[in-house]
Amino acid sequence: MVRTGELRRLAPALTILGLAGVYYASARIGLLDQVVIAGAVVTPLWPPTGISLSCLLLLGLRTWPGIALGTLLVVATISPLDASVLGIMAGNTLAPVCAFLMLRRVGFRPELDRLRDGVALVALGAFAGMLISATLGTAMLLLKGALPAVGFWPTWAAWWVGDAMGILVVTPLVLACRTVRWPRAVPGYRWAEAAALAVVSVMVTLVAVRSELSLLFLVFPLIVWAALRFQLAGAAPCVLLVSVLVIAAAKARTGPFEGQSLLEAMVNLQALNASAALTALLLSAIVTEQNSIRRKIEQACGELADVVDRLAPGESRRRWPPDGDHT
Repeated sequence: MVRTGELRRLAPALTILGLAGVYYASARIGLLDQVVIAGAVVTPLWPPTGISLSCLLLLGLRTWPGIALGTLLVVATISPLDASVLGIMAGNTLAPVCAFLMLRRVGFRPELDRLRDGVALVALGAFAGMLISATLGTAMLLLKGALPAVGFWPTWAAWWVGDAMGILVVTPLVLACRTVRWPRAVPGYRWAEAAALAVVSVMVTLVAVRSELSLLFLVFPLIVWAALRFQLAGAAPCVLLVSVLVIAAAKARTGPFEGQSLLEAMVNLQALNASAALTALLLSAIVTEQNSIRRKIEQACGELADVVDRLAPGESRRRWPPDGDHT
């Protein structure tokens, strides 16, 4: 029987192995929508980057070996192991680690309850941090001869966008799971509204991706609805749903992507995905921040009323009638 002390000593190793396993599983899911650009395999959405940064934010920097191990497992299943693997491992590990360090430096909070947190995740976590993995990964492919020189920038751009989308789509979803409350703590009408939002999101997105008309803009009212009513807990799953369905349509060149080249489809796809993710993330942060400010004001008013009651009993009720009744 394993003792408590032994479990504590094994906890870091188990955490690293767990992260590696989750990294590998999410990578296999991401590879289901892989595309080939200039001979290199890339994905429009790479979930492992979002998983990696989420684990670093929630569990700390000590989990970074799990990212390296997960990368090794993924590369071993899709290509022969050679010296270039070390460069790809370094890029895929350094990118989320550097993103984590930059976010920590600016005081990022995983609750994403401030606009500055949303901006930091976009600018530092996604756009800046993922430059490392895209640059090192594409350079390794070029050096080993698996990528022609003319294909460097298209592959680099696709790699960078896929990693950045992993941060923008997956990381907010993982962080939002920390704040989800049990059904008993949520009124029934809220669950009914959430169910209605989910059904309408699926139906509208399916219509948008199957119609030959340019109707993809219809997903934005749904994202706004989710962000305003449910903040990140509702907006993050909505963006993931939209991204998955739109990626499938772009890969198959159906609906609004019909007749487009691979490059055209990927550009339109990533423009939509990035716009949807940015809208959800920043609007959710703004609404959450405003709600937090309102609660603080209400708390301050309540404390002020208590002080007035102690100094002059009944005065606060005479001056500040309840429920906003000032008649």
